[in-house]
Amino acid sequence: MPTQLFISKIALITGSGRGIGKAIALHFAQHGADVIINFFRNRASGEETAREIEKLGRRALLVKADVGDLDGITHLFDEVEKEFGGLDILVHNAASGYNHPAMEQKPKGWDWTMNINARALLFSAQRAAALMEKRGGGKIVSISSAGSTRVLPDYIVVGASKAALESLTRYLGVELISKGINVNAVSPGVVETEALNHFASMGSQDNILQKFIAQVPAGRLITPEEVAEVVAFLCSPAAAMIVGQTIVVDGGYTLPIPK
Repeated sequence: MPTQLFISKIALITGSGRGIGKAIALHFAQHGADVIINFFRNRASGEETAREIEKLGRRALLVKADVGDLDGITHLFDEVEKEFGGLDILVHNAASGYNHPAMEQKPKGWDWTMNINARALLFSAQRAAALMEKRGGGKIVSISSAGSTRVLPDYIVVGASKAALESLTRYLGVELISKGINVNAVSPGVVETEALNHFASMGSQDNILQKFIAQVPAGRLITPEEVAEVVAFLCSPAAAMIVGQTIVVDGGYTLPIPK
């Protein structure tokens, strides 16, 4: 049975209409939190997530906002403040990127990716911190990836943005802990979501999945729910002394030296 660990808490999860973000949103709702669901393009999936949260007996606020745009961040947090007056948890999950080799990258793709994946964390944290201080503190968790430190095919811009996100996590962690706000990140391995469809050009999806699984010492992919569990732990009182860290959840995927 789910506990009420986050009863009376207010949680904002960006990019939470589907995938990892949806799993995180539902996890917090299952454990007592009211949840702000953020989407940009796919309203239908955001509405479905909101309905599932309301079926759990929790409040759900659906906000369309592009967190890669500073006006979008302003709109998102204005809506949160108007509806709830404060905030306890921010999960920066929204992400995007242009997957091309370095020599084929364009300035537009760089700006788009960095703004959504990294810049959004900094300026969302500024607004979130002010709302969290009203409630005596809070938690900020971002979703990173192995590409922040490992070289993945055609991942240069996303990898750079995730490296920036992890650096921001360290700086924000040190600066905000004196306000009672913990800032950390979670770096999942290969997660079993529809995002894997983007690898279809490399071959059949079944073959791609088997190749990924073969490289995971734990013998399987990570589930979105497992990522949500770790995010929730970092937002719990048990993680009060974890500051500015990136927690890797990958079943050992990034540890072995390639054969």
